[in-house]
Amino acid sequence: MFNRTRCLQITAALASISLLAGCGLLSDDDGDEAKRIVVGTTSAPSTLDPAAAWDGSWELYRNVYQTLLAFPTGSTKPQPDAAQNCEFTDGASQAYRCTLRKGLKFSNGEPLDSKAVKHSLDRIRTIGSKVGPKDLFGSLDKIETPDALTVVFHLKTSDATFPYVLGSPAASLVAPKDYPADKVREDGKITGSGPYLLDSYKDGGEAVLSENKGYAGFANRQNKAVTIRYYADSQKMVADLKAKELDATYRGLSAPQVTDLQSPDAHAVGVQVVENVGAEIRYLVFNPKDPAVNKLAVRQAIAQIVDRGTLVSKVYQGTAEPLYSMVPKGVVGHKTPFYDKYGAADVGKAKKILKEAGINQPVDLTFWYTTDRYGSSTAEEFTELKRQLDESGLFRITLRSQPWKAFQEGYKGQEYPVFGRGWFPDFPDPDNFIAPFVGKENAVGTPYEQNEILTELLPKSRRDSDRSTGVQQFEKAQQIFAEDVRLLPLWQGKLYVAAREDIAGAERALDPQTAMQMWELYRKTSW
Repeated sequence: MFNRTRCLQITAALASISLLAGCGLLSDDDGDEAKRIVVGTTSAPSTLDPAAAWDGSWELYRNVYQTLLAFPTGSTKPQPDAAQNCEFTDGASQAYRCTLRKGLKFSNGEPLDSKAVKHSLDRIRTIGSKVGPKDLFGSLDKIETPDALTVVFHLKTSDATFPYVLGSPAASLVAPKDYPADKVREDGKITGSGPYLLDSYKDGGEAVLSENKGYAGFANRQNKAVTIRYYADSQKMVADLKAKELDATYRGLSAPQVTDLQSPDAHAVGVQVVENVGAEIRYLVFNPKDPAVNKLAVRQAIAQIVDRGTLVSKVYQGTAEPLYSMVPKGVVGHKTPFYDKYGAADVGKAKKILKEAGINQPVDLTFWYTTDRYGSSTAEEFTELKRQLDESGLFRITLRSQPWKAFQEGYKGQEYPVFGRGWFPDFPDPDNFIAPFVGKENAVGTPYEQNEILTELLPKSRRDSDRSTGVQQFEKAQQIFAEDVRLLPLWQGKLYVAAREDIAGAERALDPQTAMQMWELYRKTSW
């Protein structure tokens, strides 16, 4: 999400729930452990503390923490969760009031009251983690708690997207006694109020969840126990799936693996696959701190050379589609500015761009990617990008890679000239595909202080809670992105849900933020 991140992806931006052959039918008398849903993923949490994660950790957070608002399946607007109701109390979208449900408690028995909400969100900004979601709360000025059930958010500027932020796992609510106000919790435990309790967690191994009987919120839990297993690569994950050690997988499947699940052989053993348009994207980030990348002509030449159609067909085999904007298809305001400006891939045009800038020798660049976040096809994707650029004769590309934690530290430290990222929406609004990438401190770690976007377009788009009114501003922002080429959108993933016949709820398991809602999955007692 990214890194929020707001994240499905097969490989880098594809999510899938694949449910393969399992055990036989179960009756209502079977124990909770027999009904436990076991899910595999390649996206392990980077931390269990919401103050220090803006990435795939949100998958787990959605299931163990509560937020004031949330996005039930099928909803594109935030709905009450821990809150009973929330609303702007002024016409300028600068004062937002929430009234909490009565009687809420954390799993340690502490009351989930207005002071707990204030503590949870204030500590995100106090800790200020470089890889945390603090930038999402940039418009927040202060929080007031006039009584135990009332929270009032005062914003520095108009921000009609603030309710969407409160509905994301970035705003996960934590128990004050267990989460220090000024540092990250590091004991490997979770104290939340969400649908599930975390019974045990092994870093890089598995998270064992059981129902939180004290939960009160929007989720209608269909099972009592879930285990999430984390894999370093999808090959082992799929092997375990076929060996019936998993009931489901999501995130990280390669294109051939998805294609295999769509085959008649998979269908013959009771697997059905549903395809949907996804809102997650894959893109390149250019770091102007590098002397070569700092030249606009170099960035524009790369944009002119990259052939998205070939990339998608060779690497992703139809499980993704070319993307010509940071705002994906299906999101309000989507345009195709990179296609409008650069058209089809053309080495001749790229050579002219470089020549006019006085660049007459091949440009040496290093492209970085992560090995264990977006799936096994990531390496193949970057190999294809290298091939296209090298064969143009205008670039010499070196590929380097790192596991996610080291990779994250590297890009946040501005160590990489060019690197690949995936984006999973924090909330379903075009603002979330523009705002996180601009500013001195942003989601990709490379300052991009684009004055028109920051001081004119975004502020104007945020004044009205009717999000359709800001379309013109978002269209202009997309055009600026195409001119500056600080980011280069590559492709948009499709979402795949594959379920075997004794599992129900898979069609509802992904929320609009592409996080897995584990509570929707359950075993049928009869067919």
